[in-house]
Amino acid sequence: MGLWQIDTDTLARSRFVLSPFAETFASLKLLYAGTGAHPGEAAWLRAHLPGYRARLAADPVTALLVRAALGTSWIADFCCPTSCVGESFEDSVARVRAAGAGKARDDLRVSLRGPLPAALERDDLPERTTALLTYVWEQTVRPYWERRRRVLEADMVARTARVSQGGWAAVLDSLRPGTRWLGESRFQVNLNAYPPREIAAGAELLFMPVTPRTGWVSWEGRERYAVVYPCLGVLAEDHGRRPVPAGLAALVGTARAGLLMLLGTPMSTTQLVAVTGQGLGSVGRHLRVLLGAGLVERRRAGRSVLYVRTAAGEVLLEASGAAPPTRPDHSC
Repeated sequence: MGLWQIDTDTLARSRFVLSPFAETFASLKLLYAGTGAHPGEAAWLRAHLPGYRARLAADPVTALLVRAALGTSWIADFCCPTSCVGESFEDSVARVRAAGAGKARDDLRVSLRGPLPAALERDDLPERTTALLTYVWEQTVRPYWERRRRVLEADMVARTARVSQGGWAAVLDSLRPGTRWLGESRFQVNLNAYPPREIAAGAELLFMPVTPRTGWVSWEGRERYAVVYPCLGVLAEDHGRRPVPAGLAALVGTARAGLLMLLGTPMSTTQLVAVTGQGLGSVGRHLRVLLGAGLVERRRAGRSVLYVRTAAGEVLLEASGAAPPTRPDHSC
């Protein structure tokens, strides 16, 4: 298994951050796989997979490059730098372009665990990788970025709340399959048989949610480490049609009961409108009633205001016979 040795000071200073580059790379991985994990991913693939495949069909070298970089259990390092806090997509992808031909070829040999195909013994690999990542960002991610950003912010609020409820061990155990806090400063980051890594004191440890259902780990030297994980994307599933218990509906109203059941994960009014199909005004009125009753509370994440169930809301759901819905490990 892949193990990181993390001292308590490093874990205490760790942060959840948004990364447009990580979101783009996760989307490239999804395009490469070509199969969605849920209806939301399937719909996105129907819209963008034909264009992506046509682009690679017209550029066999880049198609071979993608297979070499992503087609094994180890991602070629040069094409996936670890994002810095607040770094734009353009800043991150500039580091891919600046990697250098020699490093690109060396990293691909590591990824392939062997020699490069003759077609990849060339000097323009960073430029080709940059061009493909920019295409994925501009054509398949940026048009949805504001919506995805709100979902990612909601996930970060939910994870932060879990720290206060169950400690860091609960958060690390839930990030994605294969992550687990083992105790004695040991963090299992995946199930692969890689040598353990000791994270030096003072290193930066970042957790980056992405909406595609994928994940990976990366690092820059000994200074920065990142765990990329799939967000709690509640928009991936049709939660708006979840049956509402009759007793709960009689007490607070069917629409408000439905919102209360959804808010086990922090969500914005925009997300609630998208999930339930209710109008913005109706959702706003129902939230005000739930807020006034102390069943939900507001939290701010960046520019978004998010709503989440309170302990009183949890008790009400349990008393009505409706166990709080399991928070899905899907993306939107």
